[in-house]
Amino acid sequence: MARHVTRRTFLRTVTLTGSGLVILSDARSVRGTPANSRLNIAGIGVGGRGAADIGGVAGENIVALCDVDETQAAKTFAKFPAARRYQDFRRMLDDLHSQIDAVVIGTPDHTHAPAAVMAMKLGKHCYCEKPLTHSVYEARVMAEVARAKKLATQMGTQIHAGTNYRRVVELVQTGAIGPIGAVHVWLGADFKGPPTPTSRSQPEPPTELVVVPPTLDWDLWLGPAAYRPYSPRYAPNAWRFWWNFANGQLGDFFCHYCDLAFWALDLRHPTTVEAEGPVHPESAAQWTIARQEYPARGALPPVTLTWYNGGGYPPFLKDRNIPTWNSAVLFLGSKGMLIADYNKHQLLPQEQFVEFPRPEPFLPDSVGHHQEWIAACKTGGPTTCNFDYSGALTEAALLCNVALRTGEKLTWDPQNLRAVNCPQADTFLRREYRRGWTL
Repeated sequence: MARHVTRRTFLRTVTLTGSGLVILSDARSVRGTPANSRLNIAGIGVGGRGAADIGGVAGENIVALCDVDETQAAKTFAKFPAARRYQDFRRMLDDLHSQIDAVVIGTPDHTHAPAAVMAMKLGKHCYCEKPLTHSVYEARVMAEVARAKKLATQMGTQIHAGTNYRRVVELVQTGAIGPIGAVHVWLGADFKGPPTPTSRSQPEPPTELVVVPPTLDWDLWLGPAAYRPYSPRYAPNAWRFWWNFANGQLGDFFCHYCDLAFWALDLRHPTTVEAEGPVHPESAAQWTIARQEYPARGALPPVTLTWYNGGGYPPFLKDRNIPTWNSAVLFLGSKGMLIADYNKHQLLPQEQFVEFPRPEPFLPDSVGHHQEWIAACKTGGPTTCNFDYSGALTEAALLCNVALRTGEKLTWDPQNLRAVNCPQADTFLRREYRRGWTL
């Protein structure tokens, strides 16, 4: 069976194997860190998801921890009592940049880019949670700075390290279902159940005045975002559903599920993007259906990718006897279909593939999403979700909301980062930072 060789499949030749990490005796990182020594790592945003990320690199030296909320960060602070503590990452990087090799960023989305870009400009390797940034422009800047500084970077799409996605990519790239012209991706509500609107979507802005908790620096939490009075309906956990801080469920999960389509089909920049759903000036949509068109890539045909969150399943599933999994990626090929979620996949129609000979695995198992990044910091080797790859994935995700908020089908010019037919898209491609904050 023919196999389409992409940048992704090339990674099977590197030193990441299923049996562990191969470190060459003379390997050095671009910063000259001995390959078998421990990195000095600082964490920025270390409660919630950030706490899990710090746990993922806990085998290295955790030298500094920064969080604006002492309560949220308390458990992580307690686990690393020797680490210096900060509330403002700018001060931490100013004070300790000569002592830090790498940073791990787990803040809300609106602070990802300012923290990461400052760290990378100081020559620090960077691991950053998904989506990579809050705006399309920021994603492009992140990728460009990482490339210019020749740093090891990784976006926190941890599912990418699992074996299930690898087996799906192998099936797609060996032609199991033939050339693929369409992909449909849907997301279950509240992280489970059918893709109906989540109970937390599109809230009305808070009107009550609430005293800021004494353990929270609200001004630093806002960071570069436009000022809003403190509300527990923003922080610590509900920021995801407000445009000022994030991009709703689409921003939260597009990078996880559509990562599989990007990887398997070697996607990068769409040519058109359109979206439908209810639009609110402050809060993210209750539901979104977004369609993107991608051009041919060498011998691979053009592809249409359709995303659904809160808007129900694709309408053709029952007619074609396709399982209604809570969340899934469905590839439509000329010879059949392939459905997948995080943990499982299935060729369809099932009776057609009963005796199908699966391809020999050619993508090596990951040593772990965080460990892959650690290895790259020390050896100068690759990561599978570096900011070049994940920056383009994030751009594609955020463009869906740009199309939704403009109400236009965007004709996208990725080189110049603009919608050639929709000047008003510029308002949503790049945001103004509050005074005192820069990229």
